[in-house]
Amino acid sequence: MSQLTIAHKTAIRQALTTASAVVPFFEKAYPKDKRPRRAIEAGRAWLRGTMSVGDVRKAAFAAHAAARKAKSPAARAAARAAGQAASTVHVLGHAQHALDYVAKARKFVRQKSTPKN
Repeated sequence: MSQLTIAHKTAIRQALTTASAVVPFFEKAYPKDKRPRRAIEAGRAWLRGTMSVGDVRKAAFAAHAAARKAKSPAARAAARAAGQAASTVHVLGHAQHALDYVAKARKFVRQKSTPKN
C-alpha cells in the first residue's frame, strides 16, 4: 500500500461506507449485477492491502459501466457513487463526487416515494 495521509485514508473509508448505503438502490433494480458492490469491496480490499490500485480502478470503471446501463436515476446515481468511492483510492477528489452521487441517489428515491398532489 502506498503512503497516504490519514486524512486520505479516512476519506476513502467514509466514501466507501456512505456509498455502500445506496448500492441497494442499484441492486434492487439489477439484482444480478454486482459491479457496484464489487467496486466497494475492491476499495475495502485495497485498504486491507490485498488489492492493487490498478485492480480497484478496474472495479470502479466497471461500476461506472453499470451506471451507464441503468435506466433508473436512483440506480444510476448509486452505481456512480460506488465507482467514485472506489476511485478515491487513486485520487482524493473522488470522495466528494461519491458523496454527491449518494445525495442524488437518495433524492431520486425520495422523489419516487413522495405522493404527487
